Amino acid sequence: MEKPASTRQLKVGRELQKALAEIIRSKGMAAFGGAMVTVSEVRISPDLSVAKVYVSVFPSAKSAAVMEILDANVKTYRGELGHLVAKQLRIVPELVFYLDSSLDYAEHIDELLKK
Repeated sequence: MEKPASTRQLKVGRELQKALAEIIRSKGMAAFGGAMVTVSEVRISPDLSVAKVYVSVFPSAKSAAVMEILDANVKTYRGELGHLVAKQLRIVPELVFYLDSSLDYAEHIDELLKK
């Protein structure tokens, strides 16, 4: 069982979420094949070396292509992140992107409730 995140982990996670959202927004929808990409959550390891970045993609049909783009450019995003958080963090964490499917789940529940 995973132990709950410390206050520091939560603060760093929120800071990284804001910075990554800004980086992705600055790229524009065209960089992701017209899909809208949102950073929904960032969970950071206790030693602050690895950040799990959860992104939601709309429309969800493009999510596989967007994840490929994110994974292919992970070094670029980490570099840009380094420039944004250099004053706050000594080490810029490794980024690992995950698809947040909670939107799809909510949509599915909506569909079921309409029946």
